Amino acid sequence: MKYVVILTDGAADTPVAELGGKTPLEAAKKPNIDALAKRSEVGMVRTVPGNLPPGSDVANLAVFGYDPQEYYTGRSPLEAVSMNVPLELTDTTFRTNVVTLSDEPEYADKTMVDYSSDEISTDEARELIKYVNDKLGCEDYEFFGGFSYRHLMVWHNKKNEFELTPPHDISGRVIGPYLPKDETILGLMKKSYDLLKDHPINKARIERGLNPANSIWIWGNGTKPNLTTYAERFGIKGTVVSAVDLIKGIGLCAGLNVPDIEGATGNINTNFDGKAEAAINALKNDSDFVYIHLEAPDEAGHRHEIDNKVRAIELIDEKIAAPVLEYLKSCGEDYRVLIMPDHPTPLATMTHSSAPIPYMLFSSDNEKNSGVSSFTEAEAEKTGAFVEHGYTLANKLFEK
Repeated sequence: MKYVVILTDGAADTPVAELGGKTPLEAAKKPNIDALAKRSEVGMVRTVPGNLPPGSDVANLAVFGYDPQEYYTGRSPLEAVSMNVPLELTDTTFRTNVVTLSDEPEYADKTMVDYSSDEISTDEARELIKYVNDKLGCEDYEFFGGFSYRHLMVWHNKKNEFELTPPHDISGRVIGPYLPKDETILGLMKKSYDLLKDHPINKARIERGLNPANSIWIWGNGTKPNLTTYAERFGIKGTVVSAVDLIKGIGLCAGLNVPDIEGATGNINTNFDGKAEAAINALKNDSDFVYIHLEAPDEAGHRHEIDNKVRAIELIDEKIAAPVLEYLKSCGEDYRVLIMPDHPTPLATMTHSSAPIPYMLFSSDNEKNSGVSSFTEAEAEKTGAFVEHGYTLANKLFEK
């Protein structure tokens, strides 16, 4: 038996006026996914418990089959695992974005212009983070370069007792009401603006018409994770295909293979073909299970890019679902495929929601007549099937 998850990050949404009252899932042309949905178990599932934040960390833990109430220790430590940053049990880690703030004199009066600094290149961002670490890092805390705008800070021997706001939750808003209460973290953010605003990299970006990465934004705090491996839980070997350190970190903690995919970016310009090829190669070799994570719909939702969100879903159908399903049909083994978002990222709010999401679970050895015409929020809801605890879907996927 082969097992595949196609995770369409943030694809679920609410009706969009510009799409004629349709959601992106309804507007997108996705013939391969829709055809499979007609022969699958289809319903709605809750991946984010009411007492936890609706982030990709909580939601993807659930899709991987880990109860977030038991295993969730924060976002950044999972990213730290992917980045090979060693952690002690006494460390607190933080996601550190390089962001674009407006230029008001007072820090608290600035606006969050862009949480990703125009999806800054990894090389540029790592140079900026190294500069920040050289100037602000010390024995107590240090900064580590990650991918594009996503980086890390580790505060050694510090209790995790912070309430911090994700920058993508406050796009276009004045940052004052959302600044951290902790004076050390706030001080680091303020000092970073003074360091970065006139940095040569940012001057060059402005000349090219791009947003400067003129401040760090610290959030996503957590502590060292401890996940039971897939080999221990399900007795299978697997691979995670993703561009995002968070998802790679979950995969590594789960004891799964995590290959690097050349050209994988986490947005609509990612190497879809390379991701599909990596997934198929893993299934051909020693993996029983592949988790294919596609970040593009989520990024488009955060940036209110309506056409890109629809197009991202269409590309997932064309370049991921089509070749992977074709391989599974020809591989000579039974297979199961779970296709779902992790959470909604509505274009209207440009941030995550904890609302339930649609799922479809296809089993080649147990096809069903779902009664749906396509894989959408409304079609999934009308089946009446509802999974209250998202982490239990993995038990359905792997049940013997």
